[in-house]
Amino acid sequence: MRALVVHQVGPGVAVQDMGRPGFLAKGLTRGGAADLRAVYEGAALLRQSADLAVLEMVGTGGTFEAKEPLRIALTGAAMTVAVDGETVAWNASHMMPAGAKLVIGPSRDGTYGYLHVGGGFDTDAVLGARATHQSVGLGDLVSAGMILPVGPDKGRDVGMTLARDPRFSGGDLRIVPSMQTEDFEPTIRDRFEETAFRRDPRANRQGVRLDSDGDGFSNPKQLSIVSEVIVPGDIQITGDGTPFVLMAECQTTGGYPRIGTVLPCDLPRVAQAPAGAPLRFTFVSLAEGAAIQARADADLRRMGQSVTPLVRDPHDIKDLLSYQLVGGVVSATDTPLDEG
Repeated sequence: MRALVVHQVGPGVAVQDMGRPGFLAKGLTRGGAADLRAVYEGAALLRQSADLAVLEMVGTGGTFEAKEPLRIALTGAAMTVAVDGETVAWNASHMMPAGAKLVIGPSRDGTYGYLHVGGGFDTDAVLGARATHQSVGLGDLVSAGMILPVGPDKGRDVGMTLARDPRFSGGDLRIVPSMQTEDFEPTIRDRFEETAFRRDPRANRQGVRLDSDGDGFSNPKQLSIVSEVIVPGDIQITGDGTPFVLMAECQTTGGYPRIGTVLPCDLPRVAQAPAGAPLRFTFVSLAEGAAIQARADADLRRMGQSVTPLVRDPHDIKDLLSYQLVGGVVSATDTPLDEG
């Protein structure tokens, strides 16, 4: 049986995929992985579809055992990781022999780490997806004792890596105008762009609270806002002037005014920012935002072209002497085929 046995697991670990599009009118947001870029990275490392389900880990992972040989990849927030006691590289793909123990510990940067398997996790699909949507009760968090089925693996490549993307320490975010942007005074909008925000520890898959020094960003017209459709990336301003960036499992409607909306390609930077990380916002026009997003989507589709072989440091190879290091070596001066 192709499966991964869960021996121990941290809080909030769940099976995720690209989510469930098309159900917003029925009261269900898309959900899916908090960092979709990490899903594409794992798919590129394993040379498989980004639609396959992965394991999303929040802050820490757990201990897992392969029932059969499995190809794995590790992306997102870098965590301590070892296979049968030997440290392996993050943002890379590896082979897990049958019976091998994979131990994934605390994150060293970012928030969400991802474990991918060749063939994807083959849990039951609900409404066309395997994503766990905690806020509406679709799916269960992963717990110790679970056996996670793995689908057929059509690939063979392992020992591949991707350059580390710099999205794990906050940074600059591009936003487009939203429905209520013009309701905010120009001075408030300008101050919003000039403000150095910090990611508040109060954050989850529904939204991220932002802290800042100075006055809040209250909208004088906010009491007249009628509840309307909202989407991930919207920046709601609460009654006390505090901004919240809505994330993958946000509600479908809301009555707080929105000062702007984070571009989807920048949203992983919000998701991965650790508590206290700096975040700044810059307005771009809808046309500029569409062009930026189109380029980002094209980059995701081409990500497989950026995968390179993982070169191990001989210092880190415990059984270096067991390797055949000189097989196939020939002399540049001695040409035995010319003899005789």
